[in-house]
Amino acid sequence: MTLLRSALSGICLLGVLGSGIGLARAAPALATESAAAMKARQKARIAFGARKWTEAEASFEAVLAAPDAGMTAVQRAEVLGYLGLCELEQGKHREAAEHLGKSLEQDAALSRALLDRFTRAFNRAIEHVGRIYVAASPPDAEILLDGEPVGTGATVHELFVAPGTYTLRARLSGHGEGSQRVEVDAGETVSAALQLVRAADAPARAPDPGAARSEPVKPAAASAAPPAAPGPWASWPGTLRITGIAVTTAAVSAGAVFMLRANRLDGDLRERIDGLHRDPAWTSGACREAPQPSVCPELRWMREQRDRSGVVGTALVATGAVVGAVTAASFFVDLSFLRSTPARSGLRLVPVTTAQQVGVVAFGAW
Repeated sequence: MTLLRSALSGICLLGVLGSGIGLARAAPALATESAAAMKARQKARIAFGARKWTEAEASFEAVLAAPDAGMTAVQRAEVLGYLGLCELEQGKHREAAEHLGKSLEQDAALSRALLDRFTRAFNRAIEHVGRIYVAASPPDAEILLDGEPVGTGATVHELFVAPGTYTLRARLSGHGEGSQRVEVDAGETVSAALQLVRAADAPARAPDPGAARSEPVKPAAASAAPPAAPGPWASWPGTLRITGIAVTTAAVSAGAVFMLRANRLDGDLRERIDGLHRDPAWTSGACREAPQPSVCPELRWMREQRDRSGVVGTALVATGAVVGAVTAASFFVDLSFLRSTPARSGLRLVPVTTAQQVGVVAFGAW
């Protein structure tokens, strides 16, 4: 019995050792893979801390371009944000706005400190670039900016561009091409709606030359009536609705910019006041005493700008909401009695909600 127990103990010990060796052999591959991704991110952060913006930018781009870096949502949001900071330091405002915007779309994954830092940097970047919101109908059409593809499949495309004039085009198989020319200035947001018309089901057949020679051409019937001209009210509802959508988008976008500016000023004001409170000679009522410290006019200006930006932003968002509500309500009102011919297709409303915008995009016959 004692010998049997000893043999069983030896077998168990060998099994434990064998499994431990197997785990030890398997662990380095997993550890090496995680260590490689961590090393790449650490290299980028070191370059960022040393203010080597070009090197840090290349390192962060390499991390994002890796086939499977194994990054979590938090790590990806941080990498995008730090990449935007590197680009902003180099004056690449369009790229900085694009990457910082993608990082802020994952705001729930960012810490409060990074969220504030990336938001302030994003506000600095968009002061130097223009922003274009593009909606196409049908939504799966390919969007091109000056001939360069920018994406497909999204309900609304957000594009950051340098100030200037651009040609937007949308194309989709079986549809005619839609285009629109837009001009955008620095710090300005514009919107564009590209409507694609479905092509005819069958193309017109070319006339047969032989048949034309064998048979005489018959004169057109004298009783054929010319096509009826469209009525004067045929297109105005659609035009007003497009205008309503454009006004809503512009007002809400501009309001969001003012509210972000107010938030940035509020953060700067808090930092300024916190720094003053660390001075033993500073008191909370210093600006109400005479003579006032030299910093008081600056604090007063920052408060006024913050409050003014907040009021303007709230008013613009509220105006956009009212115009949007009226525009949306018009889709449910029957205006066919004002048209020369009734509409032949329906209307589809698609709600759009992202981290930076809320709205409704309508597709169909207007």
